[in-house]
Amino acid sequence: MMVLITYDVNTTTGEGRTRLRKVAKTCVNFGQRVQNSVFECLVDPAQFADLRHKLEKIIDEEKDSLRYYFLGSNWKRRVEHVGAKTTYDPEGVIIA
Repeated sequence: MMVLITYDVNTTTGEGRTRLRKVAKTCVNFGQRVQNSVFECLVDPAQFADLRHKLEKIIDEEKDSLRYYFLGSNWKRRVEHVGAKTTYDPEGVIIA
């Protein structure tokens, strides 16, 4: 299933900037950054549960926020891209 994850982390303190880096690094391990605080993650339910658990341990719920948008398995017809930065296909061939 495709899950769009967005986050807003308060970076007015050093601890906040550390949380921001940790959230981004965790998301990179599960998906692709498509905008500054937006990731597309193609995961199965177990992977999503793991990702969610890790992210929610990192953030400060009184200062930060996470949003999960579930696009499901039929996500390709729900996503349109216009503008800069080329799009990618997370199910496509990976060239190393």
